Amino acid sequence: MAGQTQNEMIPYRTLFGVFARIGLLSFGGPAAQIALLHRTLVEERRWISEAEFLSALSFCMLLPGPEAMQLATWTGWRLKGTGGGLIAGLLFVLPGAVVVLALAALYAAFGQVSAVAALFTGVQAAVVAVVVQALIRLSRRALTLWSHGIAGALAFVALAVFALPFPAVIIAAGFYGYLTTEGTAPPPSGPRPWGATGQAVAIWGAIWLVPLAALVVLSPGFYAEVAVFFSKLAVVTFGGAYAVLAWMSQAVVVEKHWLTLPQMIDALGMAETTPGPLILVTEFVAYVAGYQKDGWLGGLWAAAITLWMTFVPCFLWIFAAGPWLDRITKMPRLSGALSFITASVVGVIAHLSLWFAAHVIFAQVGRIDLGPIHVMWPQFTSLRPLPTVLALGSAYLLLRRQWPLPLVLGLAALASALGGMM
Repeated sequence: MAGQTQNEMIPYRTLFGVFARIGLLSFGGPAAQIALLHRTLVEERRWISEAEFLSALSFCMLLPGPEAMQLATWTGWRLKGTGGGLIAGLLFVLPGAVVVLALAALYAAFGQVSAVAALFTGVQAAVVAVVVQALIRLSRRALTLWSHGIAGALAFVALAVFALPFPAVIIAAGFYGYLTTEGTAPPPSGPRPWGATGQAVAIWGAIWLVPLAALVVLSPGFYAEVAVFFSKLAVVTFGGAYAVLAWMSQAVVVEKHWLTLPQMIDALGMAETTPGPLILVTEFVAYVAGYQKDGWLGGLWAAAITLWMTFVPCFLWIFAAGPWLDRITKMPRLSGALSFITASVVGVIAHLSLWFAAHVIFAQVGRIDLGPIHVMWPQFTSLRPLPTVLALGSAYLLLRRQWPLPLVLGLAALASALGGMM
């Protein structure tokens, strides 16, 4: 069981408070969330080491589901066992889930909420600066060799220029690291954790799949379809929400007709400006679809089903696979594979950061397609002055003045709201 000696001394109350704060401040998608986790858990609290954090990050990037939420879950599990993992994972998701549910209810009942949108525009702008801070910190720690720097750069080019699938980039980096790492070591001591893995698979597999089967058998129709669709999504969401947003949007709008295209765009915008994993966009989609079918009760039921089918598998992956991480990091070739995956993750985060910054600063972002080349290209005439100024100001306050993140987020949101009134 995870949680050794000094970690057993961490009170659950302290763990709850720390991860509640992380959940409330987890704006900006995986890049900013990973930075927040690193700053809180490694630099401020020193609950896990730099090496543990980077290894766990690489490990979570290989799993389906939101990597930042699973990294938080793994840390809680590492510190205090299954109870700690549940506290960390649930608190990472619940604040954002509550906010998204409230916004979805307002949106379904009244349409766009301009005041809320104006407020979160400032948050988006500040998050651009947070992402830059994340890149600087992670690159310093992950790119320790010139070959790691090349791996990170190649990952960025593969995603930003050639639009290669995210899993292919990560797998290629790990395969290269495995083949090029030299050295042997005795097998890690201690028994292989098959028992813990089997127990986790049995328990969490049942928690996930028994309700799914019950819905399909006892209540076939729209809500069973919602459960099946988002369960499939939970299995294929490698690399977090970004990896499947396009596929999900097409399925929801074109195939299932649950939402219109403008509604889907609004859903993505809401998810970008709320705390928690970006995959919480599924909750918004489900609520609006359920509301259109059966009113607010239908929306609540569809949202609850979607949250269950989206996030219960995340606990399954971590509790089943987590016990193996220590063994993997003690095996030279596998450790080498993880180190190159970590380096490529820097490139992945750089790409996500560029994507996010472009969509915050410019109102219109298109793409140039030239054969195998697919490059994001903003319409420079659509530059948004207020978010640009707020992003630059937030960067100055965070990077140069080192102001606290909550203060910078609050000031940016307030400035955006005041600017929207003028």
